[in-house]
Amino acid sequence: MSLTTIKLQPLTEKHLSEVIELDQICFGGLWSLDGYKREIESPNSTLLIITTDIKNEEKIIGLGCFWAIVEEAHVTILAIHPDFQRQGLGKMLLEELLTQAKEKGLERATLEVSEHNQSAIALYEKFGFALAGRRKKYYQATGADALIFWKKLT
Repeated sequence: MSLTTIKLQPLTEKHLSEVIELDQICFGGLWSLDGYKREIESPNSTLLIITTDIKNEEKIIGLGCFWAIVEEAHVTILAIHPDFQRQGLGKMLLEELLTQAKEKGLERATLEVSEHNQSAIALYEKFGFALAGRRKKYYQATGADALIFWKKLT
């Protein structure tokens, strides 16, 4: 699907039902409605969405989040709706998350990714993330290991 208008903006409560749908599509229900509400209210969380106009209606097609923990940005979510992948949206979202992390004075970024998610791994490596470790059988649904990536922001 091609895009006409895209917008990157903070997640607000008015978007929660759509975000839950995107979460279900991309992650099988990683976070609950209450979980997202807590994240919106947390001063340590930065949540961004990507929207586009589809038939004159704004739709959420991307979601990203990081937690500010001491001097680190822990990227917890990076999701693009499958119909809109491979159009540079993941890159745009990750770039903005890292920009906001730098603006908050954070020095490093970290994230976990499934060992099988080659497109995400390639994206993270393009941004200078380096493999730092592995969490065995981290993903319960598949039994896949999580690869831990780190990057200096300063």
